[in-house]
Amino acid sequence: MKLKTTKFVFTLIILMVPFNLIKAQSYQPTWESIDSRPVPAWFEDAKFGIFIHWGLFSVPAYSPTKRDKVGVYEQYAEWYWSRLVKPSKTQQYFIDYQNRVYGKDFKYQDFANLFRAEMFDPDAWAERFKEAGAKYIVLTSKHHEGFTLWPSEQSWNWNSMDIGPHRDLCGDLSKSVKEKGLHMGFYYSLYEWFNPLYKANLAKYVDEHMIPQMKDLVTRYQPDVFWTDGEWDHPSEDWKSTQFLAWLYNDSPVKNSVVVNDRWGKETRSKHGGFYTTEYDLVHEGNANDTKFEHPWEECRGIAGSFGYNRNEVLEDYSTSEELVHILINKVARGGNLLLNIGPTADGRIPEIMQQRLADIGDWLKVNGEAIYETRKWEKAPVVSPETTVYFTKKRSELYVIVTKWQDSPIVVKGIGKTESVTMLGFNGKVKYSVSANSITITPPAITPATNPCNYAWVFKIKDVISSH
Repeated sequence: MKLKTTKFVFTLIILMVPFNLIKAQSYQPTWESIDSRPVPAWFEDAKFGIFIHWGLFSVPAYSPTKRDKVGVYEQYAEWYWSRLVKPSKTQQYFIDYQNRVYGKDFKYQDFANLFRAEMFDPDAWAERFKEAGAKYIVLTSKHHEGFTLWPSEQSWNWNSMDIGPHRDLCGDLSKSVKEKGLHMGFYYSLYEWFNPLYKANLAKYVDEHMIPQMKDLVTRYQPDVFWTDGEWDHPSEDWKSTQFLAWLYNDSPVKNSVVVNDRWGKETRSKHGGFYTTEYDLVHEGNANDTKFEHPWEECRGIAGSFGYNRNEVLEDYSTSEELVHILINKVARGGNLLLNIGPTADGRIPEIMQQRLADIGDWLKVNGEAIYETRKWEKAPVVSPETTVYFTKKRSELYVIVTKWQDSPIVVKGIGKTESVTMLGFNGKVKYSVSANSITITPPAITPATNPCNYAWVFKIKDVISSH
């Protein structure tokens, strides 16, 4: 009996081996192999994330704004050091500000002593992000200035543990965010503007500085998002991007859950990596609204013109809560995610106007989140244009009709042959509708301030949809 049992177990093990070999996909350091890895489903389900640009640039917190009639990229306060030193059409703005506020002899490196994060409360941040309805967070672990927000061995005395806050900011926030049940991720700049090793020997910089830093970041904090940037100086081959990604997908502690973006070399955006990225509706300097992505993608942008906190921005520079909710709807209805940025102050506070915008988005999502989370774009939806006020998302057999401008006139949805019911999210009354051969007509209910379920946009849920042919 014992012999038979042993033979049975041995046979079972042998039978399982091929299955396990098939299941354990091994990725090679080539784009063909790396690109074959699917983007984990949690990312497309999440839809809404919060970007955080925080670093030494949060001390001067300055850049010209759209009121100065400068371009999108020239409004970024996180580029303070580069704009101050390198010739550009906005350089004089930064020189004048630096000399007036800090003096001609004050060096950028001196900001490290003023970046103290003494008001930083990671638990409070994480709670605010959760209340905003965000499902994932991406923090700048290291921006182009090279200063890391964790105790990186490769950035001795140029990190938040050795100088300034004397805290592991990445670790503190990661712990709090994960405890709230949210996904945590990190932005990482491949290049560093003024790192002597980067400027003198790229291969040595990549081998001895960049890749060890990235592996340390992944191993320490096990992020669900690894969001690279600063790739444009060199092709991905020089950055050894596929070698790192093969390690990330095969051997790292987050090999099954991690998602990455497409910024791995000057040739890779919208072509290689994980999800594709747009920035203030731009991709490759073109208008991303004219692009139809059939691949997971994400729009990133600030609430105003800058990612890093900009003390020069005024109320009119900020998007309203209504505009931000409409941006979220636009991206999700087109199959994408929205990564909305906040820029904390150097002492670790989220500016009140940003808190208010996040709270308003969260209030809207509390009513209408089911039309956003875990949805996909509807293949029969009309092409989105700047004039669009009726958007569509779908989830299994349910279709959501999202109206960004209230209308009393009927809403006609073509391409539907049958439905079980139509309701309006957050509204307790009945919604009248009629079905014809290939469309459904919804009559918006009469709502009052007492029965209005939300602000900014309203959602009709069409249940058990059967498409017409």
